Amino acid sequence: MAQPLRKADFGKHVSLGLTVAALLLCLPMASFAQATLISLRHHKPAPANPPAAQPAVHASQPPAFSIPVEPLGFAAPGPIYQGQRMALASLDFLDEGRLLFTFRAPGLIHRDASGADQRQIRALVLSLPKGNVEDEDLWTLHGDSRYLWILHDGSFLLRDLNDLRQGNTNLDLKPLLHFPGPLLWLEMDPSQQYLVTDSHEPGQTASEPGQVPSPDTAAASVTTDGSDTSGEPNIVLRILRRSTGQVMLVSHVRTVVHLPINSDGYLEPLRGRGREWLLNMNYFTGGNRILGHVDSICTPTLQFLAPQEVIASTCNIDGTLSLSAISIDGLHLWDAPQPPIQVWPRLFFSAGGLRLARETLVVTHPIDAYTPLSFDDVKGQFVEVLDAATGKVALKASASPVLDGGGNVAISPSGRRVAILDAGAIHVYELPAPPPLSSREQSHPSR
Repeated sequence: MAQPLRKADFGKHVSLGLTVAALLLCLPMASFAQATLISLRHHKPAPANPPAAQPAVHASQPPAFSIPVEPLGFAAPGPIYQGQRMALASLDFLDEGRLLFTFRAPGLIHRDASGADQRQIRALVLSLPKGNVEDEDLWTLHGDSRYLWILHDGSFLLRDLNDLRQGNTNLDLKPLLHFPGPLLWLEMDPSQQYLVTDSHEPGQTASEPGQVPSPDTAAASVTTDGSDTSGEPNIVLRILRRSTGQVMLVSHVRTVVHLPINSDGYLEPLRGRGREWLLNMNYFTGGNRILGHVDSICTPTLQFLAPQEVIASTCNIDGTLSLSAISIDGLHLWDAPQPPIQVWPRLFFSAGGLRLARETLVVTHPIDAYTPLSFDDVKGQFVEVLDAATGKVALKASASPVLDGGGNVAISPSGRRVAILDAGAIHVYELPAPPPLSSREQSHPSR
């Protein structure tokens, strides 16, 4: 069983009970594809040179401008990557006038002495609208999962094995945190004050200079140096202050856990009656409160869009998926259903939480246990941009090549620009200003 999270210099003692959370919270890699029993199967070998995917949908408006990506060195990944959910690119706004475009440079995959796969990631800072390259670099990274997280000030976090580095708009990198084992997952609260990390670590670690002290064992500490460790591996979940690396809460868990947090605490879904799931807010200072509830036949995935607003991704009894927005005051704000032929949803938020993008694969038929997903069933990738205050759709467009690991959609800090990698170019769409999150005229209490 997972051990409960323990506090490290953060007010009164908090018993968070991650045993329940680890069992109930959806894993970040699992999403709702697994909840609907989706499996990717190749009915026949993929062609060596498959035809270009047809657009899944016509864009609801033309782009303001486009930047061709072939001159930048980007090449569409081969069909062998389809269905593996690998992070092959990352498209991010540094600010309203610059994009950070990073992608796997073509070439053989190398394996270092530790057995980890190496890959070369090309990083480009592009000025808008012309797409001129302001800065560029080539990074050697390991593994195939997400490697980059953008920060609100235009800097970014870069993950590689045990290390987390911070980069600036000039692509200069500096060490930020060193973990006793490989970093498997990272997420932040909307204000980006705190990090939630899952790392695969030895069972026991020795105390070394530069370590952040733990209230439990030295295995709960993160170091600022490269000190070596040994022992039996396990997964350690932490909440840390991003500015200092101070460990606030820690737990040993059996698998990677998605833990939605804001600056006040963390949120977990608790099983109610029938299809009902209660949204239980656990405060860092102690105590908890039920914010409301959602109906879902699978465990809902919860994410803080903004400090005061939660997005719940749910499964409906008819096989469709939905997004529901709930305020921390218990108001049910809006619902956005998703057709059954759109699967593997991913969400991307603007820095201020005013807009969100939902990206899905578009397939030929609804997916269930009797009709699994095959390679031939994927028609393309679909992007829908919604206003966070109302749930209204601000943009619809396609994305290609299909990158089921994400990284081909970005929203600017203001929410007024959306960049999508599609048909050999980065298309940048300009949208009206989004309504403020305080616009609650259409809100009503959770049922």
